[in-house]
Amino acid sequence: MRLYLIRHGQTDWNVAGKIQGCHDIPLNETGKKQAQYLAEGMKKRPVTHVYSSPQIRALETARAIAASQGVEVTAIPGLREVEFGDWEGMTWGEIKERDPERYARWVETPAEVTPPGGESRAQIYERIGDAVSTIIKEAKGDVAVVSHGAALVYAVSYMFRNEVGPHDEIIVKNVSITTVEYDRETGHFRMIQENDLSHLPPEVRGRGSESPSPTF
Repeated sequence: MRLYLIRHGQTDWNVAGKIQGCHDIPLNETGKKQAQYLAEGMKKRPVTHVYSSPQIRALETARAIAASQGVEVTAIPGLREVEFGDWEGMTWGEIKERDPERYARWVETPAEVTPPGGESRAQIYERIGDAVSTIIKEAKGDVAVVSHGAALVYAVSYMFRNEVGPHDEIIVKNVSITTVEYDRETGHFRMIQENDLSHLPPEVRGRGSESPSPTF
């Protein structure tokens, strides 16, 4: 079976470079256009089901795919974005200015530092791993999995390294498609394609808020 790992479309906070985390920020107009281009691009990747984070920016994106293929969307709480606590609503520059010591430690050793009021790396990894396991058990055929930038990095880490901490080479762009194949007999994952944006015209690619850490 194939899992198409997809990040939600653009939001106003993406444009502003703000960390969204658990804040329920909807797609902006560009994000809605991106979702429609994504849905069109997914037609050559038929799926039997769409799984999504329960956050509105992911659900709006997931519903566009589901509507184009006539399938259902199931929201899985474990696919929600990483919770950054007090850092949410700020840009990375603001965090560096207001919380310089913790920020510096987080950049250097992210697995050992938790944002104030946020989730620990172990907590994130456990819930996202549980979500991936649930999808694998329930899915019948190829599926789309719509989530968030940081959450999807952890999903890839779970699949290919099975250790606490994000995969250190993937930066997931808005409405990008990362294709992973799962072999039920061996229990192994195989990366088919990372971060595909071929379905998206350059004028609506936009930008997303990305961590300054090379491991996030």
